[in-house]
Amino acid sequence: MISFSSIQPTFAAQPPTTSAADTSRLFHHQVSFPSPPHHHRQHYPPARRHGLRVRAMDAAQPYDYEAHLINRVNQSTKLKIAVVGFGNFGQFLAKAFVRQGHTVYAHSRSNYLSVAESIGATFFSDLHDLCEQHPDVILICTSIISTESVLRSLPLQRLRRNTLFVDVLSVKEFPKNIFLQVLPSHFDILCAHPMFGPESGKHSWQTLPFVFDKVRIGDEDSRLARVENFLDIFRKEGCRMVEMTCAEHDKYAAGSQFITHTMGRILEKLHLDSTPINTKGYETLLDLVENTASDSFDLYYGLFMYNENAMEQLERLDLAFEALKKELFGHLHDVLRKQLFGKSEEGAVRRPVLGKLPKKGTPFLSPGHPQSETLGNEKE
Repeated sequence: MISFSSIQPTFAAQPPTTSAADTSRLFHHQVSFPSPPHHHRQHYPPARRHGLRVRAMDAAQPYDYEAHLINRVNQSTKLKIAVVGFGNFGQFLAKAFVRQGHTVYAHSRSNYLSVAESIGATFFSDLHDLCEQHPDVILICTSIISTESVLRSLPLQRLRRNTLFVDVLSVKEFPKNIFLQVLPSHFDILCAHPMFGPESGKHSWQTLPFVFDKVRIGDEDSRLARVENFLDIFRKEGCRMVEMTCAEHDKYAAGSQFITHTMGRILEKLHLDSTPINTKGYETLLDLVENTASDSFDLYYGLFMYNENAMEQLERLDLAFEALKKELFGHLHDVLRKQLFGKSEEGAVRRPVLGKLPKKGTPFLSPGHPQSETLGNEKE
């Protein structure tokens, strides 16, 4: 017979989160029974000869440290991003931010409350209320021509002193200079440009270029980690990350983006229509018109006004068109003269035509200049 007076309570090692109630239950339920007399002893397995132990089934489970640490790491990489300028492009980027688990605040002159709620963002009609949320990142998604006025309207005193400012404008030298002029030195600055938009990136951002320049980033570990966490948003979407200076970006963009938009708007003026016999090349032109015409004229004007390289590209484009007409009319003139005069002019020297444009940076010559007729015919 078991004497309960001889029962000694045995306490199991408690996990860090064991409550007083759990300890009380273990005191009553976790007990050790002494071994029975020798003549009643059964052949128990070796592990049970020292007594029968009863464990409460409702004891607290061990704390999952690994899951807790993983959760803490994930939370440390999440950002609070304020999108200032919540138009078409701002909404396009905000969807990716929310999809990756970041908190998104939005502000715009127009009321996009319902749009923000539909994608999981919070809309603020007042910039003071937005800044009092202390976002980690202020993302400027306004038009180029309104950037300075919007930046100066921000209540900077309501932000944390090391807030990261990012722009995603299509020109880079202009916002860089405005940021450096307006923002106190304790704010971080990242100038960036996703080289795609809601149309070209609507299916995937995979391999699409994302250009960035770390203009001014503090040397604290937290600030260095924050800018990398922001760039990781685009890395995770599969973007091709391209780090270059703002000046380099504007030089390349004038020769690619500005020319692309210019040609698209010229073709738009022609009112091109689809036909039953479209070629692949013609389909490409129609796509170009659709992609560029969907952007506002303010964007195109900003590409011209705020990129000092744009004027040179316009001049080169104009010169190229005149050279092409000159070459066409030159050939037509030769054909007509041959029909009129027959073999009497065989062997005559054809007047030179402009074969190639001068290299970038070469001064343009006036039409009356002695070398203007032969410019570009020389071998490089």
